[in-house]
Amino acid sequence: MSEASTRKLRILVAKPGLDGHDRGAKIIARALRDEGFEVIYTGLHQTPEMIVAAAIQEDVDAVGMSIMSGAHMTLFPAVIDLLRAQGASDVIVFGGGIIPDGDLAPLKAMGVAEIFLPGASTRDIAAWVRTHVLPRD
Repeated sequence: MSEASTRKLRILVAKPGLDGHDRGAKIIARALRDEGFEVIYTGLHQTPEMIVAAAIQEDVDAVGMSIMSGAHMTLFPAVIDLLRAQGASDVIVFGGGIIPDGDLAPLKAMGVAEIFLPGASTRDIAAWVRTHVLPRD
């Protein structure tokens, strides 16, 4: 077996913007860790540039962002664009938070792989990651 097929998936959990509510992000980070993933949590008030720099430095397979501030239509595409600019377009971006139903399809069209709304179970999120995120080469 190759190293890529045996290593744990590396997931960066990020809390972008000025929103200071990080309980959900911490719950997701802990749940993903408990499900066997390697998780890096960035902490509060991260800029898209900081998130992408951490994703590149940590060689993650996916970035999960929690956005409660209403800035999701700016923050998600900024991270996706910066990942592409850094040659890391194969990093999966997913997220959750307070996101209106009408913004789900546009976010997915921009490249957000999945959005988990309030009430999503941590098991469902972990199962989605296990099914849709592959180790990067």
